Amino acid sequence: MFHGKWIVDGHADILYRMGKEKLAFYDHENRLHQNYQHLQASGVDLQVFVTFVEPEQTASEQLFEVLDSLHRFRNEVERTDRVQAVLSVQDLQRVLQNGHTGGILSLEGADALNGRISILSTLFQLGVRLIGLTWNGANCVADGVGESRGAGLTQFGRDVVKEMRSLGMVVDVSHLAPRGVWDVLDLYDGPVVASHSNAMSVYAHRRNLTDDQIRAIAASGGVIGATFVPDFIGRSEFLTTDDIMKHIDHLLTVAGEDSVAIGSDFDGIESTLQDLRNGSDYPRLLEKIERRYGSTVLAKVGGENWLRVLMQVLPQGDCES
Repeated sequence: MFHGKWIVDGHADILYRMGKEKLAFYDHENRLHQNYQHLQASGVDLQVFVTFVEPEQTASEQLFEVLDSLHRFRNEVERTDRVQAVLSVQDLQRVLQNGHTGGILSLEGADALNGRISILSTLFQLGVRLIGLTWNGANCVADGVGESRGAGLTQFGRDVVKEMRSLGMVVDVSHLAPRGVWDVLDLYDGPVVASHSNAMSVYAHRRNLTDDQIRAIAASGGVIGATFVPDFIGRSEFLTTDDIMKHIDHLLTVAGEDSVAIGSDFDGIESTLQDLRNGSDYPRLLEKIERRYGSTVLAKVGGENWLRVLMQVLPQGDCES
């Protein structure tokens, strides 16, 4: 059995799939990769709940969907005795000390901001603490990896990144076009994360990171969340945890043990690894990390690296939402 003290999953689209497929988080029989039963079996102490919206919708329509998703978390997931919202460093410390499961809200793709900083501030007040600036396309903030133009941050995007730092929000560069990644690293005075990305040197997919990007994120004090997305791991249809370990091995070699983490992308993927089908299979991967690298590295990769970033960036004290 693995011996990591804390386990953190930095990216899962549970809220999106709950809304799209009308699935209940506390229904143990449903198809969610990370329903409450799987979350408990996974050993995850802190789960990032992502709000994702189909990019074909207008910015206004996306904002409504984001608000619906945040409401879904508050009404269908958050429970005093089960999953508690984490808004601040004090919340995070309290949840970990009390042995409860923490939930942090993240926005994947900032289209809903629609060029208005006021919306960013409102989403912060509603509990959002991480933002992935784009999905694969372009928006008012920057270009994603699927936009052939490959531009960096817009002026509004630069304002967003600065305001996020001021508010106490984590900037996530997964999905950003390479130029945007460098813009964020130059601009954001704090740890930058790639919540769910793997290594380009292991498998050349546009969503994976180059070694230079990996080193730069590590130098910022940030983390790269190794992700379970089969398309980002390898070409075979029969990939396993052995294949994701190749990416973790490379990330540890390039970034070092203080900058590697986990970001599953559970419930945002149509297929899974053969032996990592949902949260209940998490121990298989964690045990492999511990056997190969020992309990100290497992503790860092499993959760401590994410916790360090969150402790550094999140606001201090109690926050109302």
